[in-house]
Amino acid sequence: MFIAPPEDSVDTARLYKSSLDSQGFVMNLTRAWAWRPDVFEGFAALRSQLTTKSSLSKREQAVIVCATAAELGDAYCSLAWGKTLAEEAGAASAVAVICATDDGLNARDQALAGWARKVVADPNGTSARDMDALRAAGLTEKEVFEATVFVAFRLAFSTVNDALGVRPDSELVDAVPKEVSAAVTFGRPAAKS
Repeated sequence: MFIAPPEDSVDTARLYKSSLDSQGFVMNLTRAWAWRPDVFEGFAALRSQLTTKSSLSKREQAVIVCATAAELGDAYCSLAWGKTLAEEAGAASAVAVICATDDGLNARDQALAGWARKVVADPNGTSARDMDALRAAGLTEKEVFEATVFVAFRLAFSTVNDALGVRPDSELVDAVPKEVSAAVTFGRPAAKS
C-alpha cells in the first residue's frame, strides 16, 4: 500500500488479532485501516447492522458486493466476496457476477447484480423502470433500499482501500476457487507473501 502501517498500539494489536482470528492471517486492508481502528470497527458494526436485519440472503449480499466491486474495478473485494459467493452459489455463479454475464443466475441475483452495477456506474441514471425490474424479480421496497445502501457502503470501503493502494492478500487469492481468481482481471495485483 502507499502508506506505511501505523506504529503498534493496544488498538492496532486488537485489530490485527481480530483479523488473524477470523482470517488466519492479518489482511493487508487491516494494516491500512489500523490508522483508525475505531472507524474500521464502526464500518464493521454498520455492515452488521445493515445485513443482520435484512431479508437479503448471504448469497444475495455476496452478489451485490461482487457486482459492485467488479464494476468499480476493485480486485480485493471481488476476490474476497467472490470466494463467499462461490461458497454460497458455486464458482460459476461468482464468475458470472464478476464478469457481468449473469449466466445461470436466478432472477433476483440478476436484478441485484444489474442494480449494483447501475448504482456504481451512474446513480443519477437510475429510473422508475429500474425499480419495476427489481420488483418484478420479487424484491420488496425495503430490500431495494437495503441493497442500495449496501452498494454505497461497499463503494466507500473499497474506495479507501483502492485509493491507498491496498493489494489483495496472497493468502486470499490462494483460498479463492481458481476460476474465480482468473475472472478478476482488473484492479491491483495480489501482494507477494
